[in-house]
Amino acid sequence: MARTFQTIAFVASPADEAQKAAEELAAIYGNEDPATADVVVALGGDGFMLQTLHKTMNSGKLVYGMNRGSIGFLMNRYSTENLRERLSEAVENAFRPLEMQTVDSDGNRFKALAINEVYLFRQSYQAAKLRVVVDGRVRLEELICDGVLLSTPAGSTAYNLSAHGPILPLEAPLLALTPVSPFRPRRWRGRFFPTR
Repeated sequence: MARTFQTIAFVASPADEAQKAAEELAAIYGNEDPATADVVVALGGDGFMLQTLHKTMNSGKLVYGMNRGSIGFLMNRYSTENLRERLSEAVENAFRPLEMQTVDSDGNRFKALAINEVYLFRQSYQAAKLRVVVDGRVRLEELICDGVLLSTPAGSTAYNLSAHGPILPLEAPLLALTPVSPFRPRRWRGRFFPTR
């Protein structure tokens, strides 16, 4: 059964095109506060969509994106027409954030959530020497590189793509492990890992 959305909140990136779209849509549909709206419509590019998802992560709010940025892999086509109908017919994608747990050299523990990726970078002029262990099993004994990132499907079009990682379909139950400037093994391009 299709959902109905009476109240809509429009949030827009600072880009002129996104701001203009927000004004145009608010004049047609009204503009509810994001905290009380039935749905949040994000206007911008993929980066803004990820920011909006991060801000609404624990609110239970649905977010619908329309492309008013330079890149829009995660966004729908922009149109002012029939927005409520398009919202009710939209296919829902559930994003499950990565939970990163780290321990620094002093033994301090940290925890963070990420929608797009988590990464580890070298902190000196020398390359990092990393061992890749997944579920207690060594997957790569030694990786010499500038860093490594673990990307979700939602984040695969961002920094992961810039590091020559693969684009994952949003519904794929996979994570992409991508090296950043790998030195050894030189031709190692990364690996996929199932999320289930």
